[in-house]
Amino acid sequence: MSNQVIIVNDHMLKKVMNHYLSTKVVRNAPGVIFAAKLPDTAITAYKSGKVLFQGAGAEREASLWGKTETKSTPSGSTTKGDVLPERFAERSVVGSDETGTGDFFGPVTVAACYVRADQLELVRELGVKDSKQLTDDLMLKIAPDLKATLIYSVLTLDNDKYNDVQARGWSQGKIKALLHNQALKHVLRKMGDEKPEYVLIDQFAARGIYYNHIKEESEIIRDNVLFSTKAEGLHLSVAAASIIARVAFLEAMGTLSKKAGMTLPKGAGSKVDEVAAKILLKHGEDKLKSMTKWHFANAGKAKKIAAKKRM
Repeated sequence: MSNQVIIVNDHMLKKVMNHYLSTKVVRNAPGVIFAAKLPDTAITAYKSGKVLFQGAGAEREASLWGKTETKSTPSGSTTKGDVLPERFAERSVVGSDETGTGDFFGPVTVAACYVRADQLELVRELGVKDSKQLTDDLMLKIAPDLKATLIYSVLTLDNDKYNDVQARGWSQGKIKALLHNQALKHVLRKMGDEKPEYVLIDQFAARGIYYNHIKEESEIIRDNVLFSTKAEGLHLSVAAASIIARVAFLEAMGTLSKKAGMTLPKGAGSKVDEVAAKILLKHGEDKLKSMTKWHFANAGKAKKIAAKKRM
């Protein structure tokens, strides 16, 4: 499917809408103010002034109104992994990503999300881009609309379960691979008979290692699966999944902060050690363990800080 985007002012937008008025259709989606359907082209206008043309006649119709906006992979972005198909960013893809693996406090969350080709411009209008360019506050605002619009699955591995499987010898790579596979299964089931063109996993392990981690699973997602680092910048499905996973992590951190009686910091730096020591002194080791990834070096550092404060 060909996609073309133009950006118009209010005056030109009215002209576009009047031109396609006889073929107007209803599209109840966030940000959409007008939609029309020709035999070979779908036209969607957004509040931002963008007009999206999709279909065999997209280039023809877009050329009537002005210069088109080209969508491409950000320059200067170096990725590792599979070579992606041509015009990959314009295809219908299920993407998956995770967060929380580098944080002492809080769970690991993984999300998978399906974005069809005809939803790409809507997803952009909702504010989705590489989640590393978004603040936590903005992601919290974006996520509800994404969840209402897209097929997705989000999984949260709480700290008690994480510590249990890690103590049994599971690496973070294995934990993540199992969660990704499960989230992808959920999304593909929700899609029913519809099939994505590809599945893109934000790469944290080589293909062989990933599949070795999940080799004992009864159902393994393999068809048209691609791996790439920095995948949130390669397709909006991974960017959307990254946002949904991040929001699940932030919500879990909020719950744990209430449980601890103080705001829990993210990451694994010295501030984390200090807060962990306070929780250790106030609530004891079992309570601290229940909200952290206990094998991190922060646990030992927090114990040392707490011991000095007891002296």
